[in-house]
Amino acid sequence: MADRPKIALVGCGLISLYHLRAWQAAGCEVVAVCDIDRAKAEARAAEFQVGRIYTDAAQMFQDGGFEAVDIAASVGAHAPVARMAADHGVHIMCQKPLTETVAEAEELIAYVGERVRFMVHENYRFRPHYMTVRRWIDEGRIGTIRHAAISCRGSGLCPRDGNVPFLIERQPYLTGFKRNLVFETMIHHLDVLRCLCGPLTVVSARLGRLAEGLPGEDTAAILLEGEDGFIATADGCLVAPGYPPLHGDRLEVIGSKGTIVMELNRIFILGEEDAAEEVDLLGRYQECFDIAMGDFIAGLDAGTPFETDRLDNLETLRLMESVYGAAGVQVAA
Repeated sequence: MADRPKIALVGCGLISLYHLRAWQAAGCEVVAVCDIDRAKAEARAAEFQVGRIYTDAAQMFQDGGFEAVDIAASVGAHAPVARMAADHGVHIMCQKPLTETVAEAEELIAYVGERVRFMVHENYRFRPHYMTVRRWIDEGRIGTIRHAAISCRGSGLCPRDGNVPFLIERQPYLTGFKRNLVFETMIHHLDVLRCLCGPLTVVSARLGRLAEGLPGEDTAAILLEGEDGFIATADGCLVAPGYPPLHGDRLEVIGSKGTIVMELNRIFILGEEDAAEEVDLLGRYQECFDIAMGDFIAGLDAGTPFETDRLDNLETLRLMESVYGAAGVQVAA
């Protein structure tokens, strides 16, 4: 493509702010926004000078005038909107998780086929602290990876006097999620492990609920394995007093020559702590969105694969779903 594609955005909630900023940074014009809540669509349109406002995605596609759609709506809207896009020859950028189940994702991917380009917006691997770890590994600082352990901790589902928990206030849809921590949050961490360590399978998993009144799990411990006896672990808890309301991550990657530790925003080689790099996570939060949209545009321009193409992301979705299977939680068909 010689020119930047025109973009339509479906879903004008909290995360859409970062999507719209990223399209601006990529030099793309967002020509239409759509949300079933017209007030949300109007607010984003006013903020980013978008001329066309919709509450009906079908009408937006019928009117056309854009080459790509950014689906930032809730997960239940992903497949219907992506199908509309494919039927209208519009390239797709879709927020994670792609669908609620692997079976639905496989059906959607088969339906879209090769008619349009299709990328999943899985941006954690593009966050600056994780990008630093990736760079150090690529530079050979720790040799061959032999083991990895990743964890997330937050207090976002801890009770608050007189108020609902922080994460429920921020993401009220969680009250209806029968699958929470792994489906909504740790899918990112599983994707990071895949990105760093290669193909993985789930050996075993245990899930727990510590918060009151929520149907989905908020605590998890997962054991994974890769090729040649490689093992990795992933665990998390969103009901951890003393931690920030928005979870923070810890990653340890053990190699044949050294060990990388990422402790929240600080990355260092064990034994070389004085040379640690620190990342301003809040100040640089926008970067992962900018990189993801940049990868989408570059792939369209050059006809090259997206890093988080729908087929690659399908493997992350399979890994996430297999956690529930290993924990004995039935996944709806």
